[in-house]
Amino acid sequence: MPTEIVNGFGKVYLTIEYDTVNRWVYNNWIGYQTYIGIIAGADACLHPLQAHACPYLLNDNRQVIGPWDHAVEWIVTDWAPRAIAQGLTHFAQVVSPESMAALSAEAMHIGIGEGLQMRMFGDIQEARAWLKEAREEAGMKQA
Repeated sequence: MPTEIVNGFGKVYLTIEYDTVNRWVYNNWIGYQTYIGIIAGADACLHPLQAHACPYLLNDNRQVIGPWDHAVEWIVTDWAPRAIAQGLTHFAQVVSPESMAALSAEAMHIGIGEGLQMRMFGDIQEARAWLKEAREEAGMKQA
């Protein structure tokens, strides 16, 4: 059952769901993203990651309107270290390449650097395939 995060107007701007088949957390961000909304949403996605000891996050920004540069520094310096500390290893970021959100995502990717395996995708199927491959490789290492 997805968790819906709503803004002050009662409009859903983020759905978060643990995908039991693929064993990753899926975030679907929608519309314009405020600084406060991004903090609330990003923090909310830590709960299913931790509850399922999940190292994989599929973060979908294809429906985001406008940039979210105002939150990149917080994501890089606050959220990402906490996510990594609780076990996040792979972050697939899906964007519409022509969108302003893509520029924000690229800034976040650069800021996070080598602390997390993060890749950006213009196609959600490619992002899903990358996460599946990472999950399968991790399974082989544990065997």
